[in-house]
Amino acid sequence: MKSTNIAWNIIEGIAAFVFKSCFKIVGRDYTDEIHAALMQFVKFGIVGVSNTVISYLLYTFSLLLMRAVGVFERIDYLIATVIAFVLSVLWSFYWNNKMVFVMEEGQSRNLWKALIKTYISYSFTGLFLNSVLMVLWVQIFHISEFIAPIINLLVSVPVNFIINKFWAFKSEEAN
Repeated sequence: MKSTNIAWNIIEGIAAFVFKSCFKIVGRDYTDEIHAALMQFVKFGIVGVSNTVISYLLYTFSLLLMRAVGVFERIDYLIATVIAFVLSVLWSFYWNNKMVFVMEEGQSRNLWKALIKTYISYSFTGLFLNSVLMVLWVQIFHISEFIAPIINLLVSVPVNFIINKFWAFKSEEAN
């Protein structure tokens, strides 16, 4: 756990330097409250990157396994997509609950309710929002199909963060 703390301290130091510099350039105060909110977003981003890697590995492993066994030959890639989505969102939920949207003393959260809301939010941003944005970028603005998903991240990651922070992982005061 000590190496995790060291790694986080390095990431936090670099992020704080960048954010403080940006705030100084635009003439705004960089308060402790702003720092905490931005570091929460950085942690969310780190979980998101790990989620993307896990999703791809699960997809690839599932697809190769089904092909090796010879099952679902015509729809194996679709089944692999579902497996990757279900398990990678579970991965994301675990780490977001443990490291990003941590409850403070006196707060509680219904984990099942938060898990269902997490699946809903990832379905909305990962399926619906990204599909709509892909049509917008590719068909209306004529942006490359290879660049459009990267642009989507600029919209979907902050939207997903806000949905998770204020809806899926919203804490309640404990009685």
